[in-house]
Amino acid sequence: MKLLEYKGKEIFKSYGIPPIQKGAVVSGASEVEEAIRGFAGPYVLKAQVLAGGRGKAGGIKFAENLPDAKKAVSQILEMKIKNIPVKKVLIAQKVDVASEWYLSIILDRKNKCPMIMFSPLGGVDIEETAINSPDKIAKIGVNPLLGIKDYMARYFFKKYGLDESYFSQFADILRNLYKIFIEYDATLLEINPLAITGEGNLLALDCKADIDDSALYRHQDLLEYRNQMDENPLITEARKFNFLYIPIDGQGDIAVVSNGSGMLMSCIDLITKEGLKVAAALDLGGGATSDRISEAVRIIFKNIPTKYLLISIFGGITRCDEVAQGVNLAVQSGLSDKTIIIRLEGTNKQQALEIISSIKGKVIFAESISDGVCKLKEKRENK
Repeated sequence: MKLLEYKGKEIFKSYGIPPIQKGAVVSGASEVEEAIRGFAGPYVLKAQVLAGGRGKAGGIKFAENLPDAKKAVSQILEMKIKNIPVKKVLIAQKVDVASEWYLSIILDRKNKCPMIMFSPLGGVDIEETAINSPDKIAKIGVNPLLGIKDYMARYFFKKYGLDESYFSQFADILRNLYKIFIEYDATLLEINPLAITGEGNLLALDCKADIDDSALYRHQDLLEYRNQMDENPLITEARKFNFLYIPIDGQGDIAVVSNGSGMLMSCIDLITKEGLKVAAALDLGGGATSDRISEAVRIIFKNIPTKYLLISIFGGITRCDEVAQGVNLAVQSGLSDKTIIIRLEGTNKQQALEIISSIKGKVIFAESISDGVCKLKEKRENK
């Protein structure tokens, strides 16, 4: 689960990462006057979307006064950033910045430990720094049994010749960031930029936070936050069945259902290579019963543009006959104008084929994913 900037900053502030500038979140220009009543300008206004590159897209603006702030909010709320509509804007005090650093903690899956990443070149995409100035990124793995030690912060300061007057502040921020990482079951926490202000303070001007979905039950505040988010209603509906619904392309008319992200991505890649557009994907997870499969098909076709569905299942915990029976239930409920192509391998495949053959031609069987994509393209072109 990715957190919007304002929610991440709330958590950072509660853990003493100092001092995040005053700010407020609005969803309309009419809310601006009340929102900024407690702090003076100039202001920075930032689109709250789960997408990178918002600054380059025009999603960050500046305002000197209330009229300018209202105008900027209206402009930002009319935007889409990487096809995501902006529905909230964070208004914060503009800060006098002397220098910008980058600091993050990520879950290093290869080495099975948290890893600290630091760069003295903050404020830009870390990917660009990695390509253009790889020597300006330093990493240190963290032993979970030991946690953060001062020598880790000292390493960054010595490596890049940083001003020692900031060491104490930086070490405190690093310790608190790691505490959030552990206690919130995070997979990524990022401060970019970690700014040095004209007054000599370190300030978290922007943040990213990714939380392990499987650990959300331990964080009531995040569950409440998620429930309040203005999400795609199909994401919310799918979540009730422990499905993962992923909107992809609003211009697409094809959907993909599978049990595993790797297979989903393979299907999407093959479909895209044929010049077709995938509207949405749904990950069933494991152990889906026929009733749940029927619900998955129902949900995926609630996305109005979707007319074609490719189902690809490797039957293990999720049995092939349960999938076929679930598709049968969905078809019986009324999908006369839809096309379903299904590829199955694994447990009870033969029983599944018998069920599919009884659905009177409304479901097309494919021998492989690539065969399914070919039949999907052929069916679509012949419509």
